[in-house]
Amino acid sequence: MPREEPGRDTRDLPRGSAYGTAHATGGAHGTGTRTGTGAADPSGSADADGRGRRGRAGRRGRLRLRPFGLRTRLVLAFLLVAAVGCGTTAALTYRAARSAILEQTQNTAVSAFRDQVDDLVVPLPPDEDSLRDTLLNLAGKGKPRPWRVYAEYGSLRVSSTDRPTSSVITPELRARAHARRGTPHTSFQRVVKNGVPYLTIAIPAAFITRAGEETAQPTGLVVYAVMELREEEANVEAMVTAARDGALPALAIALVPALIASRGVLRPVRELRRAAHSMGRGRLDTRIHAKGSDELADLARTFNESAAELERSVTELRRAEARARRFASDVSHELRTPLAGMLAVTEVLDEDAEGLDSDTARAVRLISAETVKLAVLVEDLMEISRFDARAAELHTDEVDVADCVRKTLISRRWTDPGQVHAALGEGIRARLDPRRFDVVVANLVGNALRHGRPLVTVRVYTDGGATAAGGDGAAGTGGPDVLVVQVSDRGPGIHPDVLPHVFERFYKADPARARSAGSGLGLAITQENVRLHGGTVEAANHPAGGAVFTVRIPL
Repeated sequence: MPREEPGRDTRDLPRGSAYGTAHATGGAHGTGTRTGTGAADPSGSADADGRGRRGRAGRRGRLRLRPFGLRTRLVLAFLLVAAVGCGTTAALTYRAARSAILEQTQNTAVSAFRDQVDDLVVPLPPDEDSLRDTLLNLAGKGKPRPWRVYAEYGSLRVSSTDRPTSSVITPELRARAHARRGTPHTSFQRVVKNGVPYLTIAIPAAFITRAGEETAQPTGLVVYAVMELREEEANVEAMVTAARDGALPALAIALVPALIASRGVLRPVRELRRAAHSMGRGRLDTRIHAKGSDELADLARTFNESAAELERSVTELRRAEARARRFASDVSHELRTPLAGMLAVTEVLDEDAEGLDSDTARAVRLISAETVKLAVLVEDLMEISRFDARAAELHTDEVDVADCVRKTLISRRWTDPGQVHAALGEGIRARLDPRRFDVVVANLVGNALRHGRPLVTVRVYTDGGATAAGGDGAAGTGGPDVLVVQVSDRGPGIHPDVLPHVFERFYKADPARARSAGSGLGLAITQENVRLHGGTVEAANHPAGGAVFTVRIPL
């Protein structure tokens, strides 16, 4: 069935316009109406929609496959705005130009056909042959190109072609042409049949009964004109092609300012990234050159202010830390000489304590014990100061690890089998600093005896090679050999909240305790000594209970 474009009523337009009224004997008061769209619209829109859906689907697929950087997103956004602008302009231009082309052709045809019908002289009732000759004459005068003319009078159907009727003429147009109400007027439609656009015009022939009367009476004769609009649709298609071909270079040209704009936006961002990366590597004097008065310039100035404040704070903290280290080192060094004299005095007093009364002897022994603790604290402070100053050095020698552990236990009188059990793998040799390794073992065993419960077990084995003596060590992994020294106890273990802090200096698991049994630096010194050997030390809780300290030193 043909697709119709109902007409627009223009009976109020003055004569001489495209939709003017005809006042002549035998003529009709013509009012043209137009509805619908041309043939090119549906097919063209469908193709464009299909291409748009495929393009958007492809872009979505690419977005899922690979994330876009900020520069790419800025360029795409710029191009999208340009494409939307080009598309909107092209659509509005196309719509206006299409309407102008079709309406110009339509107005020319309607006006010319109305003038021809106004000049008709047809006897009523009409004769078929004479009416056909008249229609052939009308068809040859068609503007802007020849028409196919059809006429209806009652049951009589005549045309300028070999077919008396046309399937392009719709029932709606016929109904309007045969309407008896009011003054007969011109009607037209743009329809599409089999992909071909047509303009159809219907004019009822009318006559004026008396001279000077404005009211025309219908005669029952209706004349139709059918004209193809292929040429106009071809012009419209040519406009679409020209708009499409012009949009691509426009987008290519728009890419240049898009790249320039994105470069201008991203340059401060790249500088900010480089500055942040530089500050992350410790260069707190990094600054950004800020110019302009836009938001990015404000961001650069804010970054510079924050960096300057951070540099001042860190510099002050470093100075305070250096002062604290120097103070601890100086105090420890200054206390060393008087403490040596105090220790000598306390040794003499300890020898004579047996001859003193009980209260005096207890006081002497208390002074001696506290002096020894103070001396240990001073030595630990001096040792930790060396680590802070990076002055600690390793003096390694190839030693038998089991012999070193035994000497440590014997020198501290930890030989009671009910207190300490040594499961030492024999024949394990390593390059170690004997003095520092002695400190590591002594601190771990002493810490286990002080804060845990017997039995304290010391295991020595290699991981990746041999296993621990006694069969309690971890199985070898087949990797590079690592010396493992493990010290465990059967006490309550370490609270999970305390585990991350056990190697911190002066850390107290119980804040309510006024002073600790040791200096509070033993585990920190242990960790530093193990690091000097290129190893690690870890604290954990055994599933069966008790704390486990594990030292791993590469062989």
